[in-house]
Amino acid sequence: MSDTYVLVSPCRNESTFMRKTLDSVIAQTIPPTHWVIVDDGSTDETPEILREYADKHDWITVVTRADRGRRAVGPGVIDAFYSGLETVDLSEFDFLCKLDLDLDLPPRYFEILLRRMANNPRLGTCSGKPYIYKGDQLVSERKGDDMSVGMTKFYRTACFQEIGGFVREVMWDGIDCHRCRMHGWAAVSWDEPAIRFVHLRPMGTSQKGVMTGRMRHGYGQYFMGTGFFYMAASCIFRLGEKPYVTGALATLWGWLRSAIKNLPRYDDPEFRKFVRAYHRRVLVAGKQKAIEEIHAAKGIPQLDLS
Repeated sequence: MSDTYVLVSPCRNESTFMRKTLDSVIAQTIPPTHWVIVDDGSTDETPEILREYADKHDWITVVTRADRGRRAVGPGVIDAFYSGLETVDLSEFDFLCKLDLDLDLPPRYFEILLRRMANNPRLGTCSGKPYIYKGDQLVSERKGDDMSVGMTKFYRTACFQEIGGFVREVMWDGIDCHRCRMHGWAAVSWDEPAIRFVHLRPMGTSQKGVMTGRMRHGYGQYFMGTGFFYMAASCIFRLGEKPYVTGALATLWGWLRSAIKNLPRYDDPEFRKFVRAYHRRVLVAGKQKAIEEIHAAKGIPQLDLS
């Protein structure tokens, strides 16, 4: 089993959370071969903390970008990611991971992902599941099984290169997984104790609040090519998540507003056709059946969970 993997971590003003991430990566049973951390213009203690860890571990390097004056999401995060990736020769690594610095990973996290990659040569990207603390309770963020999650996308390098990497737009972390399936690769996340991790900053709260994040998600779904009926069904499914009702409505409004304005969509008609066909099948047969049918059609072996 190959264990050569590189982490690329864009970050900005993460001093509150980053030590947990740094320590949990250092404690991995199979640590990364190399770790590039991109300081995207931090104004807090992030640079000092990064310097402290880089001085202790020669496999950690820091790339510093100028302060843009605000935290960036979507395309801004991916721009920072590529600033780090450009310093790496991917031919030296069999796997890479875009890893956020607000996570607490279990110690065997990468060991298990590497083993599953080795067991299935068509597994392109995978992850565990994020959990957040609500009081003293850990609660799932309820991410779909058909996606590797955006805060820790572990990729086979060959797959990442074949799909063209990440799109520099909102919904980059959904488009990539659909492109994997288009090209005959599996994309998956598993909800198992050994690879569950703690997301220290809940999704949608990193910039202007949850409601803005939900509307941004609605726009991202529109940009990706998601149709109205699937979007409405998805919002109904999310009605029970806080903020109750209003969060789902904000997501739907983000999609509707984008459609009313006739905003541009992802400029790949074949991709949008693939996504809509998949979504229609999910509505009729369920997500698991829809994925199984794609895997069968593309010749992707059944995923080995050992």
